[in-house]
Amino acid sequence: MDFLLQVLFSPLPTTAIISLFALAAAALVYLNTRPSPLRSGVDLKKQSLGIKDGARKTALLADNNNLTSYYHKDAKTLYEVFQRGLKVSGNGPCLGFRKPGKPYQWLKYRQVSDRAEQLGSGLLFKGLKPNSDTFIGIFAQNRPEWIIGELACYTYSMVAVPLYDTLGPEALVFIIDRAEISTVICDNQKKAETLLQNLEKGQTPVLKTIVIMDPFSPELVERGAQCGVEVVLLQDLEALGKSNLQKPIPPKPDDLSIVCFTSGTTGNPKGAMLTHENVVSDAAGVIKCFESAVVPSTEDISISFLPLAHMFERVVQTVMYGAGAKVGFFQGDIRLLPDDMKTLKPTIFPVVPRLLNRVYDKVQSGAASPFKKRLLNFALDRKFAEVKQGIIRNNSIWDKLIFHKVQESLGGRVRVMVTGAAPISPSVLNFLRASLGCQIFEAYGQTECTAGCTFTAPGDATSGHVGAPLPCNFVKLVDVEEMNYFASNGEGEVCIKGRNVFKGYLKDPEKTAEALDEDGWLHTGDIGKWLPSGVLKIIDRKKNIFKLAQGEYIAPEKIENVYVRSGPVAQVFVHGDSLQSCLIAVVVPDPDVLPGFAKDLGCHGSVEELCKNTAIKKAILSEMTKLGREAGLKSFEQVKDLYVHPEQFTIENGLLTPTLKAKRAELKALFQPQIEKLYADLQ
Repeated sequence: MDFLLQVLFSPLPTTAIISLFALAAAALVYLNTRPSPLRSGVDLKKQSLGIKDGARKTALLADNNNLTSYYHKDAKTLYEVFQRGLKVSGNGPCLGFRKPGKPYQWLKYRQVSDRAEQLGSGLLFKGLKPNSDTFIGIFAQNRPEWIIGELACYTYSMVAVPLYDTLGPEALVFIIDRAEISTVICDNQKKAETLLQNLEKGQTPVLKTIVIMDPFSPELVERGAQCGVEVVLLQDLEALGKSNLQKPIPPKPDDLSIVCFTSGTTGNPKGAMLTHENVVSDAAGVIKCFESAVVPSTEDISISFLPLAHMFERVVQTVMYGAGAKVGFFQGDIRLLPDDMKTLKPTIFPVVPRLLNRVYDKVQSGAASPFKKRLLNFALDRKFAEVKQGIIRNNSIWDKLIFHKVQESLGGRVRVMVTGAAPISPSVLNFLRASLGCQIFEAYGQTECTAGCTFTAPGDATSGHVGAPLPCNFVKLVDVEEMNYFASNGEGEVCIKGRNVFKGYLKDPEKTAEALDEDGWLHTGDIGKWLPSGVLKIIDRKKNIFKLAQGEYIAPEKIENVYVRSGPVAQVFVHGDSLQSCLIAVVVPDPDVLPGFAKDLGCHGSVEELCKNTAIKKAILSEMTKLGREAGLKSFEQVKDLYVHPEQFTIENGLLTPTLKAKRAELKALFQPQIEKLYADLQ
């Protein structure tokens, strides 16, 4: 005993004492700064529950099957959602905008609401009727006036119809005629001229008024008059409405709110008719999914750069306005988005995988030396170990040493990120969850179910799935016999039923009947699989499948999602048809990765020169084939040859839809000579 006391109380060397104090201090800092694990509202091992006829619901609805229609009792329509935001924010900042190199300026909630009333009153003074038979076109980039125009519609029970450049002139004409749009709100003279060109050709005679947000030349008024169209400045129409103000005529939940025309990859666009309840219930379902860990508040800021013409961004903004939060708009140039992010410092960031892939590539390419690569991977392992325990933070030693730059590139304050519109690679998702120090949710859905129908849960660090059903809808899988998918095996076409499912396509009963069955189930065309934890994995696509000459069915999108994980591959288009026994591909290389990839092979030159290099092509094909084997692709699913193309597929060159899906018909037509040559060389 005396010996033990002597040991315990014997003097220690000074360096040892300092080390002990330092260790104790470090431990204290760690314990004080390490947050508690995220709470999930459901058992992560049992996230959905079976109900009647093989359908499933979220475990959040464990006690009943009452689907969510709204989150706040005083906000059951999009008009009421905004009015609630005005109230809970105390008339706080609402819509932000900026000029190059300048800070953000803000319109307050009351300003936005008043301007919407004035604009709506101006439209009514011009003869429009305040009901859901009146459709107003909005043809503009994301900016505050877009929201003011939309809210003007909702204030007087009218319907917003987004238009966008990439539809092309023929589709614009089709939509204006199909929806009988007499008034279009544009952002600038160029878009107004696009509309007038159609009128001058004798098209879209239904169009009578063009409202323009930005100043325009006097000649435009005269040009419009010659076509029987009044061209008016938005500011002037608001002033007219202010002088002839009418009381709001708010809509009901089951009234139409928006007709969102899906671009599609072939044929005319289809106008998905969405009610106020559709949109409000979808937003409410999303909030209920993450409310155990995240509650949107007046302190939150979202950046708006994803197209407002699509429902993903519309639902995000509905969540923001209902919480009295702020929305800042990018300057309109995607190249300036990083500067906008750093200036705005958003807390909520809706994003698409294409942008996240770029973030991933930049960080990976920054770890150039073997030592930096090992250090990065070690830091990722340490951070992801915390993520798997539900610990999400950005103040660890690894954040300070390794990840602060990538976090600062997004503004440094992002706490919630939602990715959707396309699949994201599990490796990229895991990397981002570790490095960004924020919660990252993945959503799945389509316009016809407003935006989302499944959503990943807080604290679920697994990847490769799209979560459980939202509380506003049920999900079931149905047999697809020709592809050997059967619901009895937990596989099949994903079908959705609920508050967020659309009412059909505008004036198109045939297409509506193809999408909605007699029992109200929306058939998505996607093939899903239930995983043991009750979450959904998208494994295939019913549409865009084709047969090879030997009778094997091919789903090219599934194969493309495998190949695009290859480092030198930025984009890939897989092609085959029933007259051929194998697949070929068109590959667009990543311009940032290609030079280093080529250098390792002893090749040099411009991107265009490297794309013509046979050694480069063989190396890319070899890497893709290896990835395919690792992913379990069958031999007939592997491409046998490829053409390397130097120019990206983009929305602007007509090869991608606005939701960044490949326009397969256009790609096939463009690359028909290369396709024919590849097949000829294989014979």
